[in-house]
Amino acid sequence: MTEKEKMISGHFYDPSDVELMELRLKARLTTEKLNQTSVANKEERSKIIKTLFGSTGENIYIESPFNCDYGENIYVGENFYANFGCVILDVAEVHIGDNCFIAPQVGIYTATHPIDPEQRISGLEYGKTIKIGNNCWIGGHAIINPGVELGDNVVVASGSVVTKRFGDNVVIGGNPAKVIKEVIK
Repeated sequence: MTEKEKMISGHFYDPSDVELMELRLKARLTTEKLNQTSVANKEERSKIIKTLFGSTGENIYIESPFNCDYGENIYVGENFYANFGCVILDVAEVHIGDNCFIAPQVGIYTATHPIDPEQRISGLEYGKTIKIGNNCWIGGHAIINPGVELGDNVVVASGSVVTKRFGDNVVIGGNPAKVIKEVIK
């Protein structure tokens, strides 16, 4: 397997691999262009995002600044909105459903490192896929950790640290996040 294939599949990989460094540079240059494109030019901003991400819905918007590792591992649905300061570390895939809103300063992190110090100092890393369902709202300064899955209609309270899977129709919050209440439909 190539280092990229290892990365996407959740195995330990070497981030100093030439192909991965080139892909990260490409993403940095693309996000730099996005972050410097006027908010008045929504069509151009949308076009840049669509070239950066693996796939998108038609109606998408991201406020600047926005940063990611690769971009091509991010898949968002229709009516996606991310507010100021969103960071998505996409060494593994990030799937976000339709009608999802991300508040300011949210971090979505698939990247992780070994707990064992000897493995960690080797420089190897790995990632875990994140899945966010339809109709979700992630509150400001929330952190979505590697491997998290959120069902449909989930609201994540501001400042929450989400470390595990949650099903449909819940409001979660805290550190670590837990169910605060159910969403009545």
